[in-house]
Amino acid sequence: MEQGDVILAPAAAIALKRGDRLMGAILIDAGRLKAEDAERVLRAQREQGLRFGDAAIKLGLVTQADIDFALSRQFDYPYLLRGQSAVSEEVVAAYAPFAPQVETMRALRSQLMLRWFDTDVAHKALAIVSAERKEGRSFIAANLAVVFSQLGEHTLLIDADMRNPRQHQLFGLDNRAGLSAVLSGRGGPNAIQRIPSLLDLSVLPAGTQPPNPSELLGRPNFSQLLQELANEFDVILLDTPATAETADAQTVTMRAGCALIVVRKNATRMWRVRGVSDSVVQGNATVVGAVLNDF
Repeated sequence: MEQGDVILAPAAAIALKRGDRLMGAILIDAGRLKAEDAERVLRAQREQGLRFGDAAIKLGLVTQADIDFALSRQFDYPYLLRGQSAVSEEVVAAYAPFAPQVETMRALRSQLMLRWFDTDVAHKALAIVSAERKEGRSFIAANLAVVFSQLGEHTLLIDADMRNPRQHQLFGLDNRAGLSAVLSGRGGPNAIQRIPSLLDLSVLPAGTQPPNPSELLGRPNFSQLLQELANEFDVILLDTPATAETADAQTVTMRAGCALIVVRKNATRMWRVRGVSDSVVQGNATVVGAVLNDF
């Protein structure tokens, strides 16, 4: 028997390869189903013509949440369990992929794929911008990064807000090395950090706050960095500073070539939104659309 194989019960004698994980084995490995109960489920499954998950629920041995968890593992669609990860629960797509608000994120992802990422092989980067702080820009960027990675897109989230960075807090990352070190020549690709348990997702945090963020973002090596990363990643999302406070976001958007504007419901003023749109256009970038944040 290969490493990672599981025997559900002596009568069942089911050997599993890594690429052919059965629901019962997944539930047992996760401690959500006892091995001795698996045979009861298999018997009920045969006698009543039920699927394994339906039989287990009918016997009261598991919950629907347990079945959703097993299905996510079967179809390589992992999500995190609360209390077992350093990732903030604000990254709702990482913890509750079946929640209505995450479906909204998927709809946004589909629109972005149609309007930007699938239109040209050179379109890999997208800046997430908003007029002011606390409008949900970092929240949208983080959750979008998760749903893109769940699609199987090799995704990188860059925190380009070196004044008030948030992504290292949302993903529970070390922020000592990041974008600021890379742009100043004091760091390399090792500053990019993989997110455990979330397939295809990496984050480049902002790093130590520099005294000259505008100058760092304006350097030619920022464009070169994005070009190099585009050879490795399918989708690159950039979290930016508020446009009302600094010109940094305009610089980032110009490097990315495209921007998604975040608007907070009952908070953002329309004249501010027009100002954000104008700044993107002035930077010779494209406004792919706007998203109303009500979370």
